[in-house]
Amino acid sequence: MFTTRFEAWVRRHAERLMSALGRLPVTPNQITVVGTLFTFLAAVLAAFGELRWAGVVLAFAGTFDILDGALARSTHSAYPYGAFLDSTLDRYSEGAIYLGLAAYFAGAGGGALQRWLILATVAALAGSFLVSYVRARAQSLGGWVLYAVVFLLAGLTNLTALQRIREVWLQGRAQRLERQREAAARSTTTASAQRLP
Repeated sequence: MFTTRFEAWVRRHAERLMSALGRLPVTPNQITVVGTLFTFLAAVLAAFGELRWAGVVLAFAGTFDILDGALARSTHSAYPYGAFLDSTLDRYSEGAIYLGLAAYFAGAGGGALQRWLILATVAALAGSFLVSYVRARAQSLGGWVLYAVVFLLAGLTNLTALQRIREVWLQGRAQRLERQREAAARSTTTASAQRLP
């Protein structure tokens, strides 16, 4: 309910802004391409470990994804190719971000945890493409199938994410406990050595 209202609020304000800026010689497709380029920049920043800057650039790039549709609607220039280009470049953007994260995890070190993080990133990439594909196929099959698939995907993708979060938390806790045991053993050894004459 909140997200639907928030989406409507964002769309309304974006369209108001675009109708004011609609006189500029900028097309919705140009805004789409610029947003994609910023997303690629965010992916490169993530790959080099600049995660904070990657997040900032990615948030900025996300505004272009809102503004291209708002400009198309406010100037009545929405047409099928624009929607096709937007959805295609969205897939490229998703792929770039996940590849950037995978490159970051590959260079971060960390043994078994590193492998799990790379595997989770690849699984998330496959899942994001699968969500888009299944949604498109479900739309071609009809309304109730679409609704069922959307609810199923919403549940399963979030369940998978929560399982991965729990798994990483358990691994982190095990590592933390192991370090505490090692520190306790060292302090016991040091105390014993100090008591010896």
